[in-house]
Amino acid sequence: MNKTICFHFNVHQPLRLKTYRFFNMGKDHNYLDMSANRAVVQRVAADCYLPMNNLLLELIEQYQGAFKVSFSISGLAVEQLKHYAPEALESFKRLAATGCVEFVASTYSHSLSSLVEGKEFEQEVKADVALIKKEFGQTPTTFVNTELIYSDVIGERVGNMGFKAMITEGAKHVLGWKSADYIYANALNQKLRIALRNYKLSDDISLNFGCGIDADQYMEWLRGVNGEVVNLVMGYDTFGERQKGSTGIFDFMRALIGKIVATDGMEFATVGEATAAHQPIGVMHCPHPMSWTDEERDITAWLGNELQNEAFTKLYDMQSNIHKLDSNDFDYVWNFMKASDNFYYMATKWFSDGDAQHYVNPYDSSYAAFINYMNVLSDFQIEVEKALEEKKAAKKKTTKTA
Repeated sequence: MNKTICFHFNVHQPLRLKTYRFFNMGKDHNYLDMSANRAVVQRVAADCYLPMNNLLLELIEQYQGAFKVSFSISGLAVEQLKHYAPEALESFKRLAATGCVEFVASTYSHSLSSLVEGKEFEQEVKADVALIKKEFGQTPTTFVNTELIYSDVIGERVGNMGFKAMITEGAKHVLGWKSADYIYANALNQKLRIALRNYKLSDDISLNFGCGIDADQYMEWLRGVNGEVVNLVMGYDTFGERQKGSTGIFDFMRALIGKIVATDGMEFATVGEATAAHQPIGVMHCPHPMSWTDEERDITAWLGNELQNEAFTKLYDMQSNIHKLDSNDFDYVWNFMKASDNFYYMATKWFSDGDAQHYVNPYDSSYAAFINYMNVLSDFQIEVEKALEEKKAAKKKTTKTA
């Protein structure tokens, strides 16, 4: 059987909060740094999305369907591309139209909602599925959670939503002696197939490319993999943003993809195709949530200190009130406040991949990130409660009139 190579790229852009002080509360309800959001999205579109999408499209056409790739893209990213870089969004649509690109479902807000009880997670995923269908004409059958967060229970929830496969991290502390380069089944819903990220080979591109890796060397590593499916999962901003175009990253990808296509015994597939073609070799047990971040591969990058947990708890205490309002305006704020990036900025732990992660943090310290976020959240909470009172009064007035 051929060795299947799956590239999966995650596309996400958070909406960045402006500096929001205590004295803004009650007066200023515009929370976003719109100029920063515009500048970042347009820069990343120019440096990464457009050149890389054009390269992928060229290679798909050149190899006549032998090259395939998977994407996930957050709703927050799509919203901003519509406003600030519509040509980049159109380039993603052109990829979708080739039939060689799979769009995988994720959480609309790139949130941590899978860690919360209730229906928030399912509602977010449903919104993301609707977005993919509307923008790219596909109905996803594969799912990838924010930051590749996974556990047996989360996988069961994903399977119960009708997904056939899920992508997560090939973490050593979960797999033990087992290899990440096979397909597994969820422990609680064995109909859900699990595709695992080969973190060593993925990080060699996303984090270590500047160390002088070339396509020939990388091919030797791929040939040395003893498994059926090699999942190369990384943030899409690897190409042209994290690894600048001047490093030769685009030329590397062009050469690597050409070599894989030309190699007997290797084939490309989307993650959905790979999980359908290869039978699970066993059940993967993961009782506690894991992720793809730092050596611990746990969730402490987002919920590892008191600041993060206080902000997270206060945010999700609001979910029932947000749903009662059923307001597009409040939902818009709710969505960007849920983005996992907000909690990552508050982290105080040391990261083994800190240099790669730190460059996206706009705050000088975790405490500054916490204070700014909590000021915004407090004002938002007041506005939500005020709107609920107004809605209740309006309903009472209508009842009296009737």
